[in-house]
Order: sequence, then structure tokens, then C-alpha cells
Amino acid sequence: MKLVVVEWMSMDGVVQAPGAPDEDPSGGFTHGGWHLRWFDDTSRQWVVDNLNVASAFLFGRVTYQNFAAHWPHVTGPERVVADPLNSKPKYVVSSTLSSADWAHSALLPGDLVPAVGALKELGDGEVHLIGSARLAATLLAHDLVDELRLMVDPVRLGGGKRIWPEDGLLRSFSLVSSQATSTGALLVTYAKVTD
Repeated sequence: MKLVVVEWMSMDGVVQAPGAPDEDPSGGFTHGGWHLRWFDDTSRQWVVDNLNVASAFLFGRVTYQNFAAHWPHVTGPERVVADPLNSKPKYVVSSTLSSADWAHSALLPGDLVPAVGALKELGDGEVHLIGSARLAATLLAHDLVDELRLMVDPVRLGGGKRIWPEDGLLRSFSLVSSQATSTGALLVTYAKVTD
């Protein structure tokens, strides 16, 4: 499977706590919920399209627990987001969880890098990593990410969690698609360039 990292990101590369003020205040982050003012109908459809095309999802522990506490209980218009999340396979990377109780969830066994490599070998389709900044950074550092799908908002946050490894290695991506939203955000897809 192709491993796709899907993130909502500020212009300075911050992905921390885009959705709510109390989502992730770790490290003294005070801008939780920064992303919502940039969301419009185009970006909502982009989210839904990505969820629908995914064959499976990959999460770090914190994102998994936040999603598992919310999405199984959603009714009404948000079901368009909840249904794919609730019904498709979910793999969780955690050294502290002993079980993953959200329907169709499983803990990814063993060491992270070989476990994700084995997950990618399961067949065709796409496994989407959503949020999970530390996990995304680790997978990027180990060159396991095939594609990045980013919503880049026109805001600078000045600090917070980022997904880019600071390892001094040069890695190239090619632009697959780009679209501006009515709020000035950019929806971009980059594919890894293989030499």
C-alpha cells in the first residue's frame, strides 16, 4: 500500500492542535484550533475525498485516542467524515496501549519501521496517516512516506510540533496537484521522488 501523510499545516510547518483549543497544549502551545478559520467547502470536500479513497488509516496513540473518543459517536452531517473512519481498518502505533477498542482497530506489532514496512506490503490501495506529528516525522525520517497531502493555511504560528525531520538529508518530492481555497489556504499533494 502507498503510505500517505495527510496534515493540516501552517506556513511555518506547524501541525499541532489544528482542531480545538484543548486538543494538544503540550510544550506550552497556545494556538489550539488555529486551522478552523481557514476551512471552507473546498477543503471540507478535500477531507472527505481523502477519507473515502483511503484503504486504511495509521495513527499514533494520541491522535488515535482523540479520534476514538469522538468519531464513533457522531451523528448528522459529520457522518460523511465519521463513516469511513469508523468502518475502515485502523492501525495504531503505541508502546503504552494494550488494546485498540475502536471498531476495526489493531495495534501495530513489533518495531515501528519494519512494522510499517510490512503494512505497506499488504496489497494495493492507500494507508493514510492523519495527524500524529511524531509518527509522521519518524516515517519521513526513515523514507517510508510515498505521498504528502497537505492543507497549508496562510498563518504563521511561531512554534509547535512539526513533521519535518531535522537530519540534514536532502529528500525530493514532486508536485502532483495544487488548489487554492476561498480562504487562501493551499491544498497540495507531493509524491516522493525515487532515484
